[in-house]
Amino acid sequence: MKKTQVFLTIFMFHLCVSKGQLQVGYYSETCPNAEAIVNYVVSEAAKHDPRMAPMLLRLHYQDCFVEGCDGSILINDESVTNPERGAYAHQGVGGFEQIEKAKLFLEYTCPGVVSCADIVALAARDAVVLAGGPFYEVETGRRDGLISNQSLADDMPDVDDSIDTLKSKFMNKGLSEKELVLLIGAHTIGTAACFFMPKRLYDFTGQNNSCDSDPEINPYFLPVLKQKCPKDGDINVRIPLDAETNEKFDDQILRNIKNGMAVIASDARLYDDTFTKQVVNSYVYESIWNIPTSSFLQDFAMAMVKMGRIGVKDDSNGEIRQVCSSFN
Repeated sequence: MKKTQVFLTIFMFHLCVSKGQLQVGYYSETCPNAEAIVNYVVSEAAKHDPRMAPMLLRLHYQDCFVEGCDGSILINDESVTNPERGAYAHQGVGGFEQIEKAKLFLEYTCPGVVSCADIVALAARDAVVLAGGPFYEVETGRRDGLISNQSLADDMPDVDDSIDTLKSKFMNKGLSEKELVLLIGAHTIGTAACFFMPKRLYDFTGQNNSCDSDPEINPYFLPVLKQKCPKDGDINVRIPLDAETNEKFDDQILRNIKNGMAVIASDARLYDDTFTKQVVNSYVYESIWNIPTSSFLQDFAMAMVKMGRIGVKDDSNGEIRQVCSSFN
């Protein structure tokens, strides 16, 4: 066998292993209405709560970055000691009720067929579309994980991580620096609690005084942030991650980052690195000049598909839960 054939064989083997049994339309015969049911639940929930889209999007992201996209974040069973959902990194995560509701409908329609992990992935896609973002085909066929523990979330990307740490954490999940920018771009919708702001606004270098703020914050924007999140104020107050178009999925968050108007520190850090800064600028200038090349929305969709392949479980190390918050 020629060297090129050997290489291609090895490459295709690893590709199959990395994707597991994932495929678009996995439930087309076993549960043909699966995606429509999830879409219905998400659409109804979004009508009553404008926060639903960013919550479901974040739920998928948080799930995938721990044990992989396996629904481990959903476990909330008293029989499980310290389940992952209670981890510090998952504070403020929501959307659990909608996943359970979709699962209830699916169990009635197609019992024991659709995994909770797939519901989370489908719900995130539908949430993005409802917010005006891109539609993309979701690969399904995941199994639900058999492990859920708080300690496994210790290495989640953190709001106060340096750009080098963020790049390392994404690389450990098989995601590139460009995909780091794209996935952080999801902050174009949603809010953040003042809980995540004190270090950036009042103790950035550890001097512990009210003037010790992140120098990357636009001087005109700094007093706005401090007014919304005063030093001794209510840490539960929530502020938009993108004050310009908070409920619309667009590329405005990248403009904000470029202009020093990122709300949370991890967003701002994209401008600390030469490569990620170039990526941010490339999308901003494409938009300004209307260049018909790859757009942020198209690339974001591809990044979501790739993220959805992280740590996928199959029948050898997963299951189809009957209830998403409990192991079978």
